[in-house]
Amino acid sequence: MQLKSISRELALLLLGQIKRNELLKLEKMEIESLLSAAIESLTDHWREELDFCALKLEKANQEFLDSELQDDAGLIKESRIHLQICLNDSEKILNSLSESIELPRLLALSDQKETRDLALKRVQLVISKKDGIDTKLDSVMEGWRLKRLPRIDRDILRLALVDLIDFKTPIAVTCNEAVNLANRYSDDQGRRMINGVLRNLQNSNLIMN
Repeated sequence: MQLKSISRELALLLLGQIKRNELLKLEKMEIESLLSAAIESLTDHWREELDFCALKLEKANQEFLDSELQDDAGLIKESRIHLQICLNDSEKILNSLSESIELPRLLALSDQKETRDLALKRVQLVISKKDGIDTKLDSVMEGWRLKRLPRIDRDILRLALVDLIDFKTPIAVTCNEAVNLANRYSDDQGRRMINGVLRNLQNSNLIMN
């Protein structure tokens, strides 16, 4: 994973732990403790998701067994599909959990100071320009408002806009990085929303202003 990609992900995790009024003391705060809190929160989230998937798998498996006993071909096929969906969901959650746990190791192997400085810069830009960023994003959201999205989705979009405007990152790279973060930390609905907003943003002239 490249330094900039790591810094984006670290910035996303830090944003989830930092309140707006903490900006002035941000550089004095312990990055390790913030990151640890973020990882713990993510781990708890994925653990809950795994528990929920385990219940769905148990139910789907029982439905499959019942359908076999009833010897109903249509019901058996439907139960198999349901079971496969549950298995796929579990695999996605396990992958996301594994990647979240892997992040501290990637940070340790990378140039920590440069990575952290870049992550902090991204965080500071998002927080200091939050009102303007949100206004720009709201203007390209069709029938929605940013505040209605989950915080993780809002922060992914905010970081993407900072990438485009402040870091002059090419739109294709920005979209790819935002989608990668959405794949790891959001759900299907969130990924679709982020993709849609980024497409609208690409077609607008906001990134030039």
